[in-house]
Amino acid sequence: MSQQRYEDLSELHMDVLREIGNIGAGNAATSLSVMLGQPIDMTLPKVNLVEFNDVADAVGGAESLIYGVLLNLNGDVNGMIMFLLNKDFAHLILNILMGESYKNFEEMNELSLSAIQEVGNILSAAYVRSIAELTGLTIGVSVPEVSIDMAGALLSVPIIKFGTVGDKVLFIEENFQGLTESVMCHMILFAEMDSLNLILSRLGLA
Repeated sequence: MSQQRYEDLSELHMDVLREIGNIGAGNAATSLSVMLGQPIDMTLPKVNLVEFNDVADAVGGAESLIYGVLLNLNGDVNGMIMFLLNKDFAHLILNILMGESYKNFEEMNELSLSAIQEVGNILSAAYVRSIAELTGLTIGVSVPEVSIDMAGALLSVPIIKFGTVGDKVLFIEENFQGLTESVMCHMILFAEMDSLNLILSRLGLA
C-alpha cells in the first residue's frame, strides 16, 4: 500500500532506508577520500526519521550558524538533499583542499564557498548513485546552492516546500575519521511521496 506521509512509514520501510543511507555514506566516504587525496573512514551512520525542529537541535540549535548545501532531485525521483556542515567540518575540509585556515564565516571568499559547493556536490552524488543503482531509477541532481545562515533559516526551505506531506525528514548523521580530527556531517533527504513510494516499490516494498 502506498504511503501518504512520512509518518506512515513502517519499521521495515525504515530498515530499508537505513540500508540505503549506509551504502550512500560508504560511497560518500570513498568519494571524499578521492577528493582530498587521503584515506577516510567513517563510523556506521545514524539514519532516522526526525522532526524538523529536532534537526535544528542536532546541529547546534535553530540560531547556530552553519553551512547549508542544497540540491534538488529530478527525473524519476523528485525531492531534495541538504547537507548541514558545521564550521569545524567545513573549515577542516577547506584547510586540506586549499591549505588555508579559517576561523570564522567572515573570512570565507568566493573560492572557498565554491570548494564547499563541490564537496556537497560530491557527497550528494554518492547518495544519489546508491539509490539509482539499487532501484534502477534515473535521478538527476541540480547545481548545489551554498548558504551560510542560521540552522532554522536554512531548514525553512524544505519546510515550505515539503511540509504538506509531513513534519519529518530522513536525517543522516555521519562521523568522518582519518582526517586530522574526527568531524561530523549531517544530511537530510526528502523525496516527494510519489517518488518515495516508487523507490520502495523498486525495492520490493510496494
